[in-house]
Amino acid sequence: MQWTTRQVAAMIDHTNLKAYATEEDFQRLCDEAREYGFKSVAINPYPVKMCRRMLAGSAVLTGAAIAFPLGQTTVATKVAEAENAIADGCQEFDYVLNVGKLKEHDYAYIETEMDAMVAAARRAGICCKVIFETCYLTEEEIIAAAKIAARVKPDFVKTSTGFGTAGATPGHVALMKRYAGPDVQVKAAGGIRSWGEAKAMLEAGATRLGTSSGIKIMEEMRAAGIE
Repeated sequence: MQWTTRQVAAMIDHTNLKAYATEEDFQRLCDEAREYGFKSVAINPYPVKMCRRMLAGSAVLTGAAIAFPLGQTTVATKVAEAENAIADGCQEFDYVLNVGKLKEHDYAYIETEMDAMVAAARRAGICCKVIFETCYLTEEEIIAAAKIAARVKPDFVKTSTGFGTAGATPGHVALMKRYAGPDVQVKAAGGIRSWGEAKAMLEAGATRLGTSSGIKIMEEMRAAGIE
């Protein structure tokens, strides 16, 4: 498939999740997202209200990362954090599932958690993305989590936080796409720093890309003659 720069931009969550990000950094992030037509800005919950204000009048969504980057908070805490971000104006959220419980193969816990987080999103009428952190998982565990998603139906399953030992791979994207079913999309994130890497994720089945290299990807596409 051939993609245009506009199509790819509309699949990019323009990301700044750094602990030391300042108001100036968020203003730049929002200005860039507006200029390039990115799908959203992906940020931690604290700056949500500020970024929503900075993006007023644009089509760019304000997204929030919940239980980020470890996922090691209780279900109640994750729901409360999501609801707080929603109250501040977030229009979608990505939450990190409890990787330890997935490693224990406590799939009932993972499903209960996913149910609660998807329900919070549905009450607000917004998008929920579930982060697996695939670098820590076996193929069996990725498949199990994707099958749970096929039942619970979050909007997206997502490969990585970008803070783990490795990021997205086309193989993991394809695996998640295969087992999450037709109602759940796949977001690739973590280590996507070039058009070549982004294209490989799209070809594997991703329909959203989380990256802090969105501008570089746009420039590389244009340099390759892609408009």
